[in-house]
Amino acid sequence: MSTAAHAPTVHRPLAIEVRGLHAGYGATTVVRNLDLTVAAGEVVALLGPNGAGKSTTLLTIAGLLPAQSGDITVLGRAVDAKRPWSAARGGVALVPEERALFFDLTVRENLLLAIRGDRQKAIDSAIAYLPALEPLLGRLAGQLSGGEQQMLALARALASEPKVLLVDEMSLGLAPVIVQRLLPILRTVADDLGLAVIIVEQHIHMALTVADRAVVLTHGDVVLTGSAKDLAARRDLLASQYLGDAAL
Repeated sequence: MSTAAHAPTVHRPLAIEVRGLHAGYGATTVVRNLDLTVAAGEVVALLGPNGAGKSTTLLTIAGLLPAQSGDITVLGRAVDAKRPWSAARGGVALVPEERALFFDLTVRENLLLAIRGDRQKAIDSAIAYLPALEPLLGRLAGQLSGGEQQMLALARALASEPKVLLVDEMSLGLAPVIVQRLLPILRTVADDLGLAVIIVEQHIHMALTVADRAVVLTHGDVVLTGSAKDLAARRDLLASQYLGDAAL
């Protein structure tokens, strides 16, 4: 088990390459010297306690937050925070922690906002992974339950037909039984569609069941990386050294 990020063991094209990333807000550095790679069809779990820099990392990869230093290449292109829309147009989809839905629009209308090509085909494709949304297409997003809203946020990301999917705290505010239904969908879309997926998740061991690899951050530094299988087998290591018993 290494203490530095490593390349995927399966030879697939890299969709995300992060080298020496320092990121934060203004003069405050939150993430330091991060190296991270994610291949097409791979799921990487980004773990760590609150304030570790996980969300900051996703926002920077998505081009919504400028890097302080370092290099980020996504789908063969350098990320340009001065043109944040370019990442989305290039195939990057972010499911933010707050879901960012339009509550006064219907489920269908929220999905349509993400679609650039064949509208019905994109909706059908997204709904195929989240069929519980189909009878809700005409309902206002603000009238959905928390779990349904999270499904809609994920479906909207899938409707954009991405090649890279960044998911921030999917389980926030949801019952564990709902999380158990939603997280495996990330594994499925990675396998079916060849998406490169990064998930930030507070339910650590649930995340490890769907991930290929994991990277653990503490105070903005990478303190542990390894295969999800290896880390899942070392619950004691995660609990005692990095995440605290309460997180597990």
